[in-house]
Amino acid sequence: MELQTRHIEPASAPEIDHDSPQQPPQQAEPPEQHSTAHSHLKLICAGFSFFYAGTNDGTTGPLLPYMLERYSISTGLVTVIYVANFAGWFLSALTNTHLTTTLRHSLGATLLLGAGLQLVSQLLRFWNPPFGLFVVTFFFTSLGQAYQDSYSNTFVATVPGAHRWLGFIHAMYMLGCLTGPFLATPIASNSRWYYTYAVEAGLGVLNLAFVFAAFGRDILGSRKRRRAEARDAETQDAATQMTERTVTETGIAPSRNKQAFQEIQQTVKLRAVWLVSLFFFFFLGTVITASGWVVEYLVRVRGGSLKTMGYVSTGYNGGGFLGRLLLAEPTHRYGERRMVFLYAVTCLALQTMFWRIPNIIGDAVIFSFLGFFAGPFFPAGVSVATKLCPPANRNTALGLIFVLGQAGGSLFPTITGLVAAHAGVKVLQPILVGLFVLVCASWWIIPKVEKERDS
Repeated sequence: MELQTRHIEPASAPEIDHDSPQQPPQQAEPPEQHSTAHSHLKLICAGFSFFYAGTNDGTTGPLLPYMLERYSISTGLVTVIYVANFAGWFLSALTNTHLTTTLRHSLGATLLLGAGLQLVSQLLRFWNPPFGLFVVTFFFTSLGQAYQDSYSNTFVATVPGAHRWLGFIHAMYMLGCLTGPFLATPIASNSRWYYTYAVEAGLGVLNLAFVFAAFGRDILGSRKRRRAEARDAETQDAATQMTERTVTETGIAPSRNKQAFQEIQQTVKLRAVWLVSLFFFFFLGTVITASGWVVEYLVRVRGGSLKTMGYVSTGYNGGGFLGRLLLAEPTHRYGERRMVFLYAVTCLALQTMFWRIPNIIGDAVIFSFLGFFAGPFFPAGVSVATKLCPPANRNTALGLIFVLGQAGGSLFPTITGLVAAHAGVKVLQPILVGLFVLVCASWWIIPKVEKERDS
C-alpha cells in the first residue's frame, strides 16, 4: 500500500549520513563522487521498495474473484484482508517512534526489518494456505510496508530536489501497481492463482538484498557506534554503568521511552497533522476501494469477461504512473494546494462519467485518466505534510498520517463489500462519487504553506 509512507528539508550537501531520520547529519562520506553515487543508490533502493509494494497491492483486485471462489466466502467476509492491512499499519504507528529512538543510529536496520516482514508474508502465501493464515499474511505485509515506506519517504524528503524524487518513488509504486495485474491475471487464468505470490517472494528477496546493499554501511556503522557507547559507559561511575547496562541488555532506556512518549504527545497536538490525515483518510479510502472492486464491478454489472477485466485496473495504475512523473513539476511550480484541488475536481467529474456511461471500453479509458489526475495526490500530500510538521516530530507525524490514511483504505473497501453483499456491487459507483467529494473538501481545509524552493 502506498504506504507509504505517502517528508522536506533540502540538504546542503549531496550525501547525508541518515543514521536516524530525527538526528542531525553526521560526517559526509569521502570522496564526494563516491558519496553522491551511494546517495543515488539509496534513492533507487527507495524507488524499488515502492515498486515492490505496488506489485503486491496491484494483485489484490485481479485476484479478488479467485479468493472468493477458492475460500467460498462472501464479499463481506473477504474484506477482513483490508482489516488485517489496517492492523499492520496501526501497529507500525504505535511502534514507529520507539524504533526511531531505539534504532536511532540505523535507518537501514528499520528498512531491513520492513523488507524482511514483507518477504515472510509472501513465503506464507504461495502454497495455498487456509483462509485464516492467508489473512494474517496481509498483516505482515502492511507492517513491513509501513516501516519501509515511511522511512524511505523520510529519507527522500531530505535530499535536494525532494519534490522530484518523491514523485519518482511514488511513480515507482504506481508502476508496481501497473505490473501487478500483468503478473496476477495470466498466472491465475492459466495456473493456480496463488502462484502469483511465488513471484512476489522472488521480488521480496531482491528488495531485501537491495536494502542491505544501499543501507548496509548504516547498519554496520550503527553497531560500531553502539559498541563505542558501551566502552564509554565503562568509564562512568557504578550507577551510570548499571543504567547503561540496562540500555545494552534491553535496547530501550527509560529516557528513550520518555522521549518517544513526549514526541507522540507533541505530535497529536498539531492541528495540521489531523487535517492532512483527514485528506489521506479519504484519498486512500477512495483509490483502494476503486482499484480493489473495479474488476468485480465490471464483471458483475457491466458483463465483462473475468479473464480480460483483470487488465482494466492496469489502466488506472498506468495513468497514475504517468501522472506522478509528468505532473510533479507543474504541481510544484504552480502550487501544490491549488493544483491538487484542481486534480481532485477533475477526478470527481471523471468518476461521475464512469458511473453514467455504461460502456466497458469507455470505462477503461476514463479509469486511466482518473489514475493520471489522481497520481500527484500522494507525493503532494507527503510534501505538504513535511512542510507543516516540525522536523523533530516529522517521523511520528508521518506515521500517524499514514496509519489514519490506511484506516480509510481499510474502512471504505470493507463498507463497500458489506453493502455490496446485500445491495450488489452496483453501489460502488455512488460510493466513489461521494468519496471524491470528501477528497476535494478535505484537501481544501489543509493549511496553506509557504512555497519552498530548493537551494
